[in-house]
Amino acid sequence: MDDRRTSLQGGVVELAPIWDGLDAIDIGILVWSPDRVLIYINEGFHRGCGLPVALGMQYDEYVAAVAQSHEWVLPSAPDDWAQETIRDFGVINEADYQFATGNIMHVAQRPAAQGGMVVTFTDVTAVKRNERELREAKEAAEATDEAKSRFLRAANHDLRQPLASLKILIYNCLREQDEEQRSEILHAMGVAASIMEDLLGALLQIGQLDAGRIQPRITSFQLSDLFDRLRIQFRHQAQEKGLRLRFVTPNKTVSTDRALLERILSNFVANAIRFTEVGSVLIGCRKEGRGLRIEVVDTGRGIKEEDCDRVFQEFYRVADDNRAQKKGLGLGLNIVMRLAELLEHPIRLRSKVGKGSIFSVWIPLGNIWHSENGLAAEITEAVAGEFAGTPVLLVEDDEILRESMAQLLRRWGIDVHSAANEENALRLVADGAEPELIIADYNLQTRTGLDVINAIRKAAGEDTPAIVVTADAEPKVINGIREAGVPVLIKPVSPPRLRVLMHNLLFEPDVHRQTGS
Repeated sequence: MDDRRTSLQGGVVELAPIWDGLDAIDIGILVWSPDRVLIYINEGFHRGCGLPVALGMQYDEYVAAVAQSHEWVLPSAPDDWAQETIRDFGVINEADYQFATGNIMHVAQRPAAQGGMVVTFTDVTAVKRNERELREAKEAAEATDEAKSRFLRAANHDLRQPLASLKILIYNCLREQDEEQRSEILHAMGVAASIMEDLLGALLQIGQLDAGRIQPRITSFQLSDLFDRLRIQFRHQAQEKGLRLRFVTPNKTVSTDRALLERILSNFVANAIRFTEVGSVLIGCRKEGRGLRIEVVDTGRGIKEEDCDRVFQEFYRVADDNRAQKKGLGLGLNIVMRLAELLEHPIRLRSKVGKGSIFSVWIPLGNIWHSENGLAAEITEAVAGEFAGTPVLLVEDDEILRESMAQLLRRWGIDVHSAANEENALRLVADGAEPELIIADYNLQTRTGLDVINAIRKAAGEDTPAIVVTADAEPKVINGIREAGVPVLIKPVSPPRLRVLMHNLLFEPDVHRQTGS
């Protein structure tokens, strides 16, 4: 008898055309007669499964062979699975099995019209992989959304602190008659506004931690300025609790992301004040290797040894017997840990119950010539005398900002020539302006600041020193400006930083070229 024919209940049925069609598909097919004999195997089964089966095999033999072959990952013990499978012959059933090859097969059995059973084997490996990837992507998206929500709640708290200080300072300033006191209050208001500005800028950065897209902006700056900001930010909280808040400020320049470091230290100081009832909070630093370790030391309740690692976990909060005290979200120290890892700045915690805690972070030392305001103490307003009469061409298309910048430069004794665009700037040069320095906004209406600088240099016939200012902090933009050999400042421009950079370009160009600032 031809192997494409089979005897079924005493009759001979011609099935060759059907067999030929079924061999062409990728699904594996086994057909069992009512007396549980294997009467058909298509080529798709051999290609996809490769199990030791043959025509004429009894169903019980087949099941036993599968159970002992170790080709399938069975959901139960081989003997138990075999007994259950033999019992369910002819019953509608289906399940997914992982093969030893790693593929996943969907095995489905259906009763045949005249008795017997058909079993199909469909490779669903790709489908399952896609399902898993979609599920993981969905979970990741949900986790990112939740992380954003958590961060916004935490950022809302951080923003309220300088805002509350600013409201009080404004109220006090309106009623203060003493000019010296008013000047001090105005300085504090400026710092509070600057803190809010940096926090808003950090929103975009820290909110991207979970997405892994945050790019630290490494600059050099003086710790004294950062310590001053922290002092103003937290002194009222410390005074309200009767605590002594002390800063031992070193005259050192460090190199890191300023906004992210301030976020780390703000969390340390806020926690120290919150969990200290009597005594003081000290912020200082010590030399360690090629960097500094900034320490926040408190005389608070301390942390148990078993909690020292867990306090950095997300949403973890140390048990607090003071129920009247407002609890936080348990996110601050987790954010601190993740920021420190991103910056590669090791953090450390030492604590003793009843004695207090020391939270610290290590940061590398920086170059004072790269500092955003590192020379501010040395290059003061008196240095502005060196700028007296210096012609500077200012190109800025925002009228209010152009006038504000021009007023600042005039206070330094500079002869300012201001223009709204390239055409106006070139007209000033044609009319006899001979700028010794160009300051140009990057995002002008039709041209970039680099284009305008090049046009002015060509018209003047000199390689005039220049500075580009921009509100676009994208790394691609910043790097493009620097690769063109022009220093760049991020808006809002810090007057001390601008003054230092102008000093370098006009009076110490060799130092500027060496530092690449």
